[in-house]
Amino acid sequence: MRALVEHLLRAQRHGNDAGMGSYHLVNGWGASYPETTGYAIPTLLAVGEHLAWKAPMEAALRAAEWLLSVQRPDGGWQGGRVGEERPSIVFNTAQVIRGLLAAHAHSRNSDFLEAAVRAGDWIVSTQDTDGSWRSSNFLGVARVYDSYVSAPMLHLHEVTGKPMYRNTAMKNLEWVLSRQRTNGWFMDADNTIKHNDRPITHTMAYTIDGLLECHARTGEQRFLEAALQPARRLADLFLERGQLNGRYDRDWSGSEASITTGSAQMAIVWYRAFDRTHEALFKDAAERMIAWLAAVQEISTLGPKDMHGAVTGSFPVWGRYEKFACPNWAQKYMADAFLCSKGILPSH
Repeated sequence: MRALVEHLLRAQRHGNDAGMGSYHLVNGWGASYPETTGYAIPTLLAVGEHLAWKAPMEAALRAAEWLLSVQRPDGGWQGGRVGEERPSIVFNTAQVIRGLLAAHAHSRNSDFLEAAVRAGDWIVSTQDTDGSWRSSNFLGVARVYDSYVSAPMLHLHEVTGKPMYRNTAMKNLEWVLSRQRTNGWFMDADNTIKHNDRPITHTMAYTIDGLLECHARTGEQRFLEAALQPARRLADLFLERGQLNGRYDRDWSGSEASITTGSAQMAIVWYRAFDRTHEALFKDAAERMIAWLAAVQEISTLGPKDMHGAVTGSFPVWGRYEKFACPNWAQKYMADAFLCSKGILPSH
């Protein structure tokens, strides 16, 4: 966990700002992602507190200050990396809200909360009538992994008391539940149009974890039930093979190489599911996934110094997802998974 976070600190030091980019084995360090910098903040704060380590907490607050400086006039944050001049995106903006709320709770700096409120107001204003988001989201399409938007909106409601944030989240969650098949698989779960019939584990895990967090914040049992069904199926598949595929279709048939980000996210999901159900299946799957991820991480000690401590986007490294790269969000979710293995369930 310390090595993962040291890699994230290295990402911040190598950039032209206080955000975090990713390391590519050929191209080196890339520009910062506002989205992933945002949701790295709760992880840095949690690891810093757990290990009594000041550097991650200081880095988290620097990142939060930088995010204030790149907030768009409409209240949102751009998609992609800085310098690409993409429009504000709902999903990305919600992940920055996660970071700003964590930074506000840690520092009590009202600027962080005020920026989160402006962002929340913009997200409310862009919601479609059916509860999804299209025009202000990636590719202009509705996706069920926006349950991972609803969770920080519920958190924003808890902090501010403004009903519109909760109402927006609940409306979205109704739409998300309407896209689930009887076998637990979710339609409209991929971050592409071409492969939406077999989504990646990364966005599937966003969907499931978002529902688990929304259950924790609302007590609505149906959100828990909707999350547990695919979580069980993926746990069974993992324990059968010892790895998860990168993609799964509507019949739960897998394809492509493992995605470390999605695998780490599923470990988090299984720890959260075990915390709620005490089903041995979830604990077994989570612990075995932690061991697999640690074994994959160990390989990075053989590569260039800048990748030490990190995991690559795919395993093997030439897999389709983030090929030959160490995406910063993979390190974030693996650190969260390690925290979960220590009995710490961070609000990420």
